[in-house]
Amino acid sequence: MRLAHICRHPIKSAGYEEIALTRLEPGRTLPFDRAWAVAHEGAGLGDAPQGWEPKQKFLRGWAEGALMAIRARFDEATRVVTLSHPMRPELTARLPEDGGAVVEWLRPLWPERRPELTRLVARADGGALTDMPDPYVSILSLTANRILGRRLGQELSIHRWRGNLWLEGLAPWEEFDLIGQEIEIGAARLKVVERITRCRATCANPATGRLDADTLGALEAGYDHQDFGVYALVTRPGEIAPGDPVRVLA
Repeated sequence: MRLAHICRHPIKSAGYEEIALTRLEPGRTLPFDRAWAVAHEGAGLGDAPQGWEPKQKFLRGWAEGALMAIRARFDEATRVVTLSHPMRPELTARLPEDGGAVVEWLRPLWPERRPELTRLVARADGGALTDMPDPYVSILSLTANRILGRRLGQELSIHRWRGNLWLEGLAPWEEFDLIGQEIEIGAARLKVVERITRCRATCANPATGRLDADTLGALEAGYDHQDFGVYALVTRPGEIAPGDPVRVLA
């Protein structure tokens, strides 16, 4: 097995990117993954939530498939993000200073029926605004993605799933068998904890933003669940990069 892709999403539900190197730390998510999120008027949040907040308070792809077509390029040194979308002009913004510009750029992609977007926020404690309160890193299988694509009769982009670490070489659905075990990726170690249950955001094509694949229906019909990928906790720090070997620890 090997690590094939590392993906992060600097602003929750507002762009994905692949990166060539990162360092994992115990008690932390993937660096700069969901470091910021865009709150709406129903969230009742200030600029800096004190801790984790549930996903219902933020802009998210579940509400509008078009959001899934946002791409991001993020520079860790300058904290400048560049956002692009098939229906929007490119935006370059420094985070968090240009949060207002990010919100305005996103407004045309956000449904009018939803609560109005208000501000870009980040946690006061430096944690991530991921879907789960624990500092999980998500692990997904290229084998499972290919299997589901064949069931649907189309190639599925990995970016439908908004995962972090994509592994090549797993047996079909072997990722679920890893729950409770530790794996080593490069110099880092992670303990696999639980499955990831999916939402309708995965039905949207990340190239177009159109709903064009019933991923949830295919999972339900084929396997009696809507789970894809697993969550893991970092147990030993270390740098990781695509191509690193992956080993299941005894």
